Amino acid sequence: MRDILDIHTHTIASGHAYNTMKEMIQTAKEKGLEVYGITEHAPNMPGSCHAFYFQNLKVVRRQQEELEVLLGVELNILDEKGNVDLEEPYLGRMDVAIASLHPPCIAPGSREQNTECVIQAMKNPHINIIGHPDDGRYPLDYEAIVQAAKEYHTLLELNNNSLNPDGFRKDSRGNDLKILRLCKKYQVPVIMGSDAHCDADILNHALIFPLLEECDFPEELVVNTTREKLYPFINKYRNS
Repeated sequence: MRDILDIHTHTIASGHAYNTMKEMIQTAKEKGLEVYGITEHAPNMPGSCHAFYFQNLKVVRRQQEELEVLLGVELNILDEKGNVDLEEPYLGRMDVAIASLHPPCIAPGSREQNTECVIQAMKNPHINIIGHPDDGRYPLDYEAIVQAAKEYHTLLELNNNSLNPDGFRKDSRGNDLKILRLCKKYQVPVIMGSDAHCDADILNHALIFPLLEECDFPEELVVNTTREKLYPFINKYRNS
C-alpha cells in the first residue's frame, strides 16, 4: 500500500516531544513524504503552547521543497457538548484539526458519555479527525461513532502509538479491529497517524498494516495513499 502522508505529529512546542519543527520537517523530507502535518497539543494539555502559538503559524512556509506542510492542532475534547480548547478565530485558521480525549483534560466517563463527547465534537465544522478513538480508557459505542463520522464527514484515526505494547492506552488492537470492520461495512474512510513525538517515528504506521490485512480493509478507504483522498476532509482545502 502506498503511504505518502502523516499529519498527526508533535514538536517540542507540545511540551512532551523531543524535536524542533525544522528537524521534523527535514526528517519528513528524508522519508519521502508528500504531505506532512504538525498538530501540536492545544493549550489545556499541561506544558503545551498558548493560543498565540497557533495564531502565529501563518509565518511558516507551507511548501518546503517538494514537501507540503500542514500546520494545525490536536484539540482536547472537554465535555459532552463537544467543546474544545481552541476557540475562534484561531481554530478556523488551522490547516487541519484533530480532536481527542486525553486524561489530563477530561476524565473518562461511561460509554454513553464518552460517545456523546466525540459525536458532539464531530459536529464542529472545523474538526477534521478524531484522534486515537481506540483508547479503551474511554469506552465508545463504535457503531454510533462510525455512523457519525460518515454523517459529519470526519476521519477516524488509526493511531500507531496506541498499538505500541509499551504504551498506556488500553485494548487498542481489539478496538481498532472493531472500527475497521464497521468502517468497511459503512464505507467510511480512515487515516493512519504515527502520533510521532520524535523524528524517528514520522511515518511509522508499522503496527497498523497488519490490522488492515486482517480485516481485508479496502485500500480505497485509507486516505494515506493519495493527497486527493485527504484534501476533502481538511480545513485548508475545505475552506479554499
